[in-house]
Amino acid sequence: MDQRIGFIGLGNMGNAILQGILASNIVSGTQMYVYDPHPDKGQILNQNYAINNLDSARDVARESDIVFVAVKPNVIVDVLSDIQKELKKNTIVISIAAGITIKTIAKCVGYEQKIVRVMPNTPALVNAAMCSITPNTEITDEELLIVQKLLNCIGETEVVPEYLIDAVIGASGSSPAFVFMFIEALADGAVKGGLSRKQAYKFAAQAVLGSAKLLLETGKHPGELKDMVCSPAGTTIEGVHALEEKGFRAAVIDAVEATIKKSKQMAES
Repeated sequence: MDQRIGFIGLGNMGNAILQGILASNIVSGTQMYVYDPHPDKGQILNQNYAINNLDSARDVARESDIVFVAVKPNVIVDVLSDIQKELKKNTIVISIAAGITIKTIAKCVGYEQKIVRVMPNTPALVNAAMCSITPNTEITDEELLIVQKLLNCIGETEVVPEYLIDAVIGASGSSPAFVFMFIEALADGAVKGGLSRKQAYKFAAQAVLGSAKLLLETGKHPGELKDMVCSPAGTTIEGVHALEEKGFRAAVIDAVEATIKKSKQMAES
């Protein structure tokens, strides 16, 4: 790839995406342009990867063919308005801010600007992200493939229409928190049964990781995979019964619905 890639904001997510792209070797450090209010972050990247550590968001916008605006939702409008005059017509603006619509972004940078809205999740920190990609009508098929190639460096991607992003947040953006709660609860149960805390976390986390891998690689329905574990009159079906009595699945569905509702409220505000 010969595009110059910019990053405005080097928080956890911005840094994870940048590091994933660098590790993939599809672009060199000299093709990367970054700015963060805390200059030491960029200085470290400059020392390690020879990236270009710039003095302002405007400088990044001016130098980049593709710019990731990796700042918090509460400041993104100000940042976009600040860089608007520095963007070239063909610069691709990528936002990872939850609740900020393409229309809101376009109001700041212009309706003819190339815009992509991305919803990543925290497993990006270990290159196991699931990212939704939503382009505006100015993005060509070729440009969309380039954006996918960059984000595939940190995990998996799916292109979705904007009206489904709220559901993506429920299924993927927010759900790692629910999964961590589940792992913690599994481990608590194992500790109650006598296992050490350290081993309990390892057994529980690896079970979740392996189960997800089994589902994705076999393509089997999760109900079928569940049935494979449930021997007649065995231990697992007892646990399944206990979860059903407590409304486990309904509680998870309610949690996802709550995140969707909140995401829609954020977009409307």
